[in-house]
Amino acid sequence: MPNLKLDAIDRKILAALQRNARLTNVELADEVGLSPSPCLRRVKILEEAGVIAGYHANLSRGELGLGLTVFVGIKVERHHGAAPDAFRDAIQNVSQVIACHLVSGEADFLLQVVVPDLAAYEQLLIGTLLNLPGVSDIRSNFAIRTLKEIVPLPLGHLPQ
Repeated sequence: MPNLKLDAIDRKILAALQRNARLTNVELADEVGLSPSPCLRRVKILEEAGVIAGYHANLSRGELGLGLTVFVGIKVERHHGAAPDAFRDAIQNVSQVIACHLVSGEADFLLQVVVPDLAAYEQLLIGTLLNLPGVSDIRSNFAIRTLKEIVPLPLGHLPQ
C-alpha cells in the first residue's frame, strides 16, 4: 500500500503523464483542471513520494534491430545463503536482460531478454546466462508476436 493518499486529481495527473510524459506543466495543468503552480506542486509530491519513479522514452525494439524477445526461466541451486544474492548481483550487469522477476513455480527467476536474433541469443545463453552464479537450469520461451506491450498502469483499480 502506498503511504500517499491519491485523490482524483492525482490520478488524473498520473494517467495524463502515462499517456504522454512530455506534457509541459501548463498542458498538464490544463488537462487535469488545475492552474500551473498547484499542478507542479502535486507532480513534485508524487515524484518525491516515489509514485512517479521516472520518465522514459518508449523505443521501438524492431527499429533498433532488437527483434527477438525471449522469456527465460532460471532455476538456481540453492535458495538461501549467498547463491541467490550472487545471481541477483550478476544479472544486473547483463544489458540484454530488460526485466528480471523473482517468481514462484518451476523457475526461481523469470527474465525478459531482448536480442537481435537467435544467434545473438545463443551467444548470450552459452557465454553469459549458463555461467551466472548458482544457475542449475534454464528454459527459454521465444515471443512469436507481441500483442500488448508497455501500457499504462490500471489506475482505476487502485484502492481508495
